[in-house]
Parts: sequence; structure tokens; C-alpha cells
Amino acid sequence: MQKLVLLFILLAFSQLALGQKYTISGYVKDSESGESLIGATVYDKATFQGTTTNTYGFYSLTLNAGVYDIAFSYVGYQDSIQRINLNQNISLNVSLSSTAITTKEVVITGDRPDENIQSTDMGNFKMPVEKIKTIPVLFGEVDVLKTIQLTPGVQTGGEGNSAFYVRGGGPDQNLILLDEAVVYNASHLFGFFSVFNADALQNVELTKAGMPANYGGRLASVLDISMKDGNMKKYHAEGGLGLISSRLTVQGPLKKDTASFIVSARRTYADVVMKPFIRKTSPMKNSGYYFYDLNAKVNYRISDKDRIFASGYFGRDIFDLSVAEDEFSNSIGWGNATVTTRWNHLFGPKLFANTSLIYSDYKFEMAAEQDLYEMKLRSGINDYNAKIDLTYLPSPKQNIKFGLNYVHHIFTPNNISARSGDTDLELGDEVKLYSHEAAVYINDEFELGKRFKFSLGLRGSYFAHTGPFDRFVIDSVTGLINETIQYGSGDIIRDYWHVEPRFSTRFKINDQSSLKASFTQNYQYIHLASPTTITLPTDVWFPSTELVEPQFGTQYSIGYYRNFDDNTWETSVELYYKDMKNQIEYKEGALLEDNVNNNVDNNFTFGDGWSYGAELFIKKQVGLTTGWLGYTWSKTERQFDEINTGSIYPAKYDRRHDISLVLSHQITEDVVLSLVWVYSTGNTATLPVSRYIIGGSIINEYGPRNGYRMPAYHRGDFSITWYPKSKKKTRKIKESWNLSVYNFYNRKNPYFIYFDVDGNVLEGNVVINAKQVSLFPILPSITWNFEF
Repeated sequence: MQKLVLLFILLAFSQLALGQKYTISGYVKDSESGESLIGATVYDKATFQGTTTNTYGFYSLTLNAGVYDIAFSYVGYQDSIQRINLNQNISLNVSLSSTAITTKEVVITGDRPDENIQSTDMGNFKMPVEKIKTIPVLFGEVDVLKTIQLTPGVQTGGEGNSAFYVRGGGPDQNLILLDEAVVYNASHLFGFFSVFNADALQNVELTKAGMPANYGGRLASVLDISMKDGNMKKYHAEGGLGLISSRLTVQGPLKKDTASFIVSARRTYADVVMKPFIRKTSPMKNSGYYFYDLNAKVNYRISDKDRIFASGYFGRDIFDLSVAEDEFSNSIGWGNATVTTRWNHLFGPKLFANTSLIYSDYKFEMAAEQDLYEMKLRSGINDYNAKIDLTYLPSPKQNIKFGLNYVHHIFTPNNISARSGDTDLELGDEVKLYSHEAAVYINDEFELGKRFKFSLGLRGSYFAHTGPFDRFVIDSVTGLINETIQYGSGDIIRDYWHVEPRFSTRFKINDQSSLKASFTQNYQYIHLASPTTITLPTDVWFPSTELVEPQFGTQYSIGYYRNFDDNTWETSVELYYKDMKNQIEYKEGALLEDNVNNNVDNNFTFGDGWSYGAELFIKKQVGLTTGWLGYTWSKTERQFDEINTGSIYPAKYDRRHDISLVLSHQITEDVVLSLVWVYSTGNTATLPVSRYIIGGSIINEYGPRNGYRMPAYHRGDFSITWYPKSKKKTRKIKESWNLSVYNFYNRKNPYFIYFDVDGNVLEGNVVINAKQVSLFPILPSITWNFEF
């Protein structure tokens, strides 16, 4: 006991010897717009002790009493040096001025140059939205998700598809957030465009390894996207006119330096442009397709300690098909809606809190009519979310995050209604599934000495499937329903408790290199069931139930990071292994109509998966030519007792090799050339291996699941962006022209394979040929962008 008292006395004297500590805190902003600068560096120039700003631009730096030269730095902005006499806690807001990009230096990241060496982050990718806008894409539409697909460990869902697969995980295993709201379907046009309008976005960050404890509910990755807050200083508008869509963004102060707004809209107009060219006698005269997006946000600074935000997104796809001569019409609509309200509060210079109330909605609706028959299909998911996140910054070497999160889910699996004439067909009542999800977490990031840095996290999660609900019990012999169990409102049908540990560490070898390792465990309580091999709006979101257990993932990662030439070049090599339990698929032969008067999960089967691989990343940050090269070698497999006779098979997104090359070269101050080249091993497919003729019909016998591999996919794109200078100094409009060419060497990549049957079965001269369908040939596009 005496030794323990002596130890406390020594610690107390050591603190006195170190001197009194004080904290300098505040916000770092853009001087022209008042926008928060995320990830800005704040440090003492003498000792290099420092910190970075959070998602809201807040920083907190605690030092011993004394006089310091504090540097505020953000790439692409002029540094600000403030002489501080730190003899008390100080609140200091700093505005940084943007520096003009010259031909001597082009920077493509907002982080400190050696952030990849210093941090514990693994598999982390950040990119300024302005740089994303220069990358050539399909039809000239700037696409955040397609840029993410160009990084190692991230694979595309197919030609032009916005769905992405991270380290062997499915598309439902990616947590996609827009201002903290979950986006359940992030694509337009059946996957060819993402729902994110780049003009409304401020920051994009992907995490695929070492997921910190403040994130949960998904196994594979987190894509965290932040909207712009709106210009606090002056009114500003920007937009663009393209071949298939136009967009417009307006922002400005509601009260200068106190409140601001931003509204951003986008719509395609292929339906409007094509309509005059469709003959009046055409059976497709009344058909069309379009999508639109609307982003809006307001924020108000109540005081230096309090600020509130309200943001929202609404987007829809509308597809109408009408064939007059057949008296047939079909209407399909789907889309997302989100609303986020947030309150930032400073409890003190070291404790920052954010409280959020969030609503998220995804709906899919289809209606078809022919003659006297009508059919409607509906599905979707609604979330009501409340959360509080706190950040405590006791010292420059420690960052503690902790918080609570609660979500009420309402699932609407595929509900079908039908009518024949005046008669309603009995297809069962509309089904809704209710569940509650909650989590509590703490994450501590700290340094030990000059070489070691750790991030230790723990997340506790809870999920409950509740009534009202009718459970249809299927007889294992007859396959028919032999019992119905009814649950009342609020009854807990099945619940789950789990603990999810998170661990990341960095060992700094020297100023240019470091070793990192991470270990994460995640539980996922909601699932996406797809009856097809591609992601479509008809896919069903479904909760964990007494039949559907939560998905469970464990990932191990290790990496070596090395920078060259004064951090001009970044390189890294990462190895990973991921194990996934309780994966979900439809049973072989299951049909959509099997869900009628039945529980959807009665048609599911369950199994396990695993993935492992190596990722190489080389990035050049500074100079006339910037960009990156990414290479991934990976293997992803699945095993289900009721699929493929229980044998192991490759996942549908298993690809052995994946290469992405992205280059941007500033030819002059006014002209930027960008190039993208991608290569990947072909997709897997299940194809017939033999055929029989029985009773005049051709019967196919299929080979092993995903046992065939299509030809390799590769494609090259380029774009030229021209920023013309106005000869009139009084002209306030800034403009640019972007010419993009997608698939410039016209590679005919396989989209799918079908079999064409020629001849007559009865005459015995049947010839069956496999034919490849390619989707996009060489596609040029041009876009005019403006701002004023």
C-alpha cells in the first residue's frame, strides 16, 4: 500500500514538474466560402506536436503553458502561423486562403503529405471531389462510386455498373453514408450511374480495413460522404450541361458568417430529347426513362459552442414502357430519400459532441397492366435513427471517441397485389417486418513513444426482430405450410447480442516508412437477397430473424508503407484475409412467386465465405503529372450445403487480377489531360455443359456453379478539360469544357453470354451457338461546366 501511495505522489510531482497544461481549440475554415476544412493540420512548429480537424473542422490541441508558433495547414491553401501565449484555454477560429494551382505543383489530396505513414489507417482512400471531376467516366457523368472502383481491393459489379465489391464482400456489406444517413441503393439507371451529385459533395472517404468502432453494421467497408455546408460569405452558383443530363447548384449566406444554404439538382433528359424523333405510329411512343436528384442543406451557427445542420436528399428513377398495340403498360420507380438533422456542441475545449436524428427511406415500385389484368410489386426499407458521438482530446497524442446509436428498421419485402377485371386476386396481406438495432462504442487512438501508435476499439451491438409477425412453418417432407405462429406488436421474436473488437497499430520505421496491422470483427444484422447475378432494384433487404442469423466477419490485415522523394510518391503493399459466416442466398430454383403467402426467409439458404489477397498501391501526389496505379490479386470463395452439391465454388465477383491506372497531366495552366485504364479477370458464370432432347424439348444440364469464366475485361478512357480564360476582366462567369471518350479503343467486353438455337429439334439438325453481348462501344461525350 505504501508503495502505491508513493507512486501516486511521484506521478503528482511529475505533473507539477511538467507545468500547467492549457488547450487551444476552434475551427479551421475556407476564407472565401466559410466551409469547414476537414483534415486540416494544426501543430506546434518547434516540437511538431499537433492534431487534425474533424468532420466539422473542429480541432483541439493541449500543450504546456508557454509561447508557441502554431501552424494551420491544409494542402492547396496558404499556411497560417499564429503566435500564441498559452497561459489559459484559448478559443481560436482560423480561416485559410486557397492558393492558385500552378503548373509547378498539382496536389491531389487534402491530407498532410505523410499521413499514410503517420496514421494507423489501413485500406483508407480519400480524394477531393474537384479531382474526381477530372476523371473520364461514362457519358461524362462525374461518378464518385466509379472513382472508388479504381482503387485496390475494390471491384466493379460489371460494365458501367456502380455497385462495388470490397475484399470479397457483397454490395450489401458496404455501409454507404451521406451526411450520416444510410443510402440503401446508391445507383441510377439499373446501376450505370451513382446517386451522388458531385457538385453537392465536400468530402469522400473509403475505409476497407481497420474499421474504427464508431462504424458498424456492415462487414466489408464504409463509404462516408459529406455534403457541402453552403457558402457563408457570398452567393455562388455552378452547374453543367451534358449530353444526357444537366445539373445546377446554388449556395449562399442566409445571414453572413452565421447561416448558409445549398441546393443542388440534377436531371436526365434523354426522354425529352428522344421524344420528337419517335414516330407517332411507333408502339414505343409513350415509353421513356429518366432520373433526378435533389440535395439541400442549411446550417446555423448559434454560438462558438453550438451549431445546427439540416440536410436532405431525394432521388428517383422513373421507367415507363407502353406498347399500345398489345394494350400493355409497365411503370417502374425506385429511389432514396434521406433527412439528417445535427447539433454540434462543445462541452469544453477538449470535448466535442454531435447529436443526430436521421431518417432514411428506400422504395421500389412496379406496376404492370395488360388487357384486364393488373399487377403491382412493392418493396423497401425505412430507418429512424438517433445517435450521439463524442470526441475527447486529452492531448496531442490521444483521441478518444465514444457514443450511442439506435435504429428502428421497417422492412417491406416484395409485396405483390393483382387484379383481374373487377376481381382482386388473393396473394396475402402486405407484409412489414420490424426490428430494432442499437450499439454503444468506444475507440481510443494513442501514441506510445515516437514509433508506436495504436487504435483500440470495442463495439457492443444489439438487434431484435419484433412483431407483429406471422411465421409460416414449412413441413420438411411436403414443402407445404403446416403451422402458423402469430406474434403481437412489440413481441421479441428473436434477438442477438454481440461484442465487436477493433485493433489497429502502426510501427514507424523511420520518417519515410512504417508497418501497420489491423484486426476487426463485425456483425451485420440486415441482408440483401438477390435472385440474379447482378444488383438490381428488385433485390430485397431483409432483417435477421430466428431463421436468418447475423452475418459475422473477421478480417486480418498487414501492410508496409513507404514514401519517396520528400513524400511526392506514396507506395504501399497490404495483405489481408477475411472470413465471413452466415452468408445468404436464394435456394436453387427459388422464384419470386414463392414469396406469396409465405415468409421470404423460407426461401433462403445459408453458408460461409472467405477471401484473401494482396494489394499494391503507387500514388504520385505532386507535379505536372499525378495519379495512381493499383493492383489486386485476390481469391473469393463460398460454401453452401444446399448449393453446388455442397462443394466450394468461386463467388460471382471473384477475380484473380485487377489493375487500375489513373493519370492526370496538366498540359498548360488551362488544359488538363486525364487517362484511365483498367484490366480485370473475367466474371464467373454458370453455363450448360450438356443438353438432352426429351419430348421435343431441349433440356440443359448445368456445370458447377460459377465454373466458367468469361474473357478478361479491359478498357481505356481519356478526357481533356479546358478552362478558357475570359478576355473581359469584368466577366464573372468561370467555365470549363470537358471532352471524355469512354472505351477509346472500342474493346468489346462481355456483358453476358446467351445461347442461340438454330434448326429443328424434330428434324435433328439443331445447332446451338454461344453468343456474347457487349454493352458499350467507344462513347464520346462533352460537358460544359460553369460557375459564377
